[in-house]
Amino acid sequence: MENENKKQKIKIMILGLVTGFLSGLFASGGGMIAVPGLVYFVHTGEKEARAIAIFCILPMVLTSMFFYNRAGNIDYKMGILCGIGGLVGGWIGAKLLKKINDKFLSIIFIIFLIYAAILTFIK
Repeated sequence: MENENKKQKIKIMILGLVTGFLSGLFASGGGMIAVPGLVYFVHTGEKEARAIAIFCILPMVLTSMFFYNRAGNIDYKMGILCGIGGLVGGWIGAKLLKKINDKFLSIIFIIFLIYAAILTFIK
């Protein structure tokens, strides 16, 4: 039993490492990696995975922000304006999360990922 617990902790730390690496490299919301990783490798529920991802993204964002800032790549005015919108959007999204079932949530997430991938290639 203790061995399983240790394996689970190692899986979670590896997931965090991969998520942080990709978040810093691509400036992606680490949740795109963390949520599926938590659901499929750690076996959490959809809603729990999203809540954990939001919690663990903050240290990744702060770390990445430090290095992006040192390189002079941050437009603070734009970041603050976007952040204000993000606060409102995050509040609305968190409220809606309670009302959406897990299966539909997964479908919405998959559609979003496909849409984002298509937009990336169209540019």
